Amino acid sequence: MPGLLSELLAAESAPLAPRQPHHRAPAKNVIFIYATGGVSHIDTFDPKSTASGRDGTGKDRLMGNLFGSERNKQCGTEVSNLFPHVREVMDEICLVRSMKASHFDHSEATLGMHTGSPTFARPSMGSWVSYGLGTENQNLPSFIVIAPHLPYGGTQVYANDFLPAFHQGTRVLPGENPIANLRAPGNTENLQSLEFGLVERMNQAHADRRAHDSALAARIQSFETAFQMQQAAPEAFDVQQEPEHIRRMYGLDRPSKGPGADFAWQCLVARRLAERGVRFIELIDTGSRPNWDSHGEMQEHARLADNVDQPTAALIKDLRQRGMLDETIVLWATEFGRTPTREGKNGRGHHRDCFSIWLAGGGFKGGHVHGATDEIGKYAVENPVEVHDLHATVLNQLGIDHERLTFRHAGRDFRLTDVHGRILDDLIA
Repeated sequence: MPGLLSELLAAESAPLAPRQPHHRAPAKNVIFIYATGGVSHIDTFDPKSTASGRDGTGKDRLMGNLFGSERNKQCGTEVSNLFPHVREVMDEICLVRSMKASHFDHSEATLGMHTGSPTFARPSMGSWVSYGLGTENQNLPSFIVIAPHLPYGGTQVYANDFLPAFHQGTRVLPGENPIANLRAPGNTENLQSLEFGLVERMNQAHADRRAHDSALAARIQSFETAFQMQQAAPEAFDVQQEPEHIRRMYGLDRPSKGPGADFAWQCLVARRLAERGVRFIELIDTGSRPNWDSHGEMQEHARLADNVDQPTAALIKDLRQRGMLDETIVLWATEFGRTPTREGKNGRGHHRDCFSIWLAGGGFKGGHVHGATDEIGKYAVENPVEVHDLHATVLNQLGIDHERLTFRHAGRDFRLTDVHGRILDDLIA
């Protein structure tokens, strides 16, 4: 009992301090790349050659991969020509082709992928990981979301919901001022120290009368973190500190200042944050219109893929060459796939019955393909995977037992995987 009491007291005084995992595991942190809008599996990581014809109902017009494909020379995994750079590193990637979405609408499916619940507000995966493991860098948030635009589902994708407010994601914007109001204009360091001291004393006096107010405790913690971040964050976000060949590898030398350059910055900063002990980093790929939601014209996929292909592959290469990939999970996902049938001129509709996601590092099998879809990419016919299975497996690789990571709320214990989830042993090296 004394040991448990000291643990609880320590957690209250340092809510983001590193915590011991439930079991030994290879991974320490996560970089989650989220592609907003529903990426077509048929045109990317599960290319299908069916060029024309009709499906089994005799009504719908089939449309196969529009961009061609080749196989990785080491592992043989076939990938669309939309992702030539990622194809080069498929020997590091564990590809799941039999993913099933939790819903067929964007917002619900996005929330399902992030929180495990497509219909009710629940804490995000990043918040659960922060709650379970804390962070190794007390000068930076434990959960950072780099998002030029919000995805479907809005801020709920990084919300803490009923978890303590310390574990909510901190949004960062690519550009010269990633975190707004990080520095107060005109304030000297001494004056700001005095101001923070006064605020801290007032907050603490207020908190002493409200010992169980999580939001108030989080506000006090946020002031302390903000003060520490004034030194740590600008340095972490300063990619100019990187050698020129690293910036060039990510594509930061591209002449365009558009989304491609932004995403290169996102990926390089993600590596720098992981290097500095941030527990969970999410990169939102676009979120603006047009995104991957290609109802009318699939050629829009070509521009979007060109923005993200090189930096995504560079992130994996960079983590590997720094010895960080074994302890960093890189998860790439979208909310659902797209239909094997044509919509509009050359578009595709929403498709929840199967799509592709992939994982690299963190003890996952490189060069491995899990599951399969039928010949036209309509159904998962081998080893279907639910969102709860994915979450359980990611948590497992971080040393977290998904059935033991719980939080008491509204009279019952909640968890990321609800009452579902199985660990996908076939994905683990």
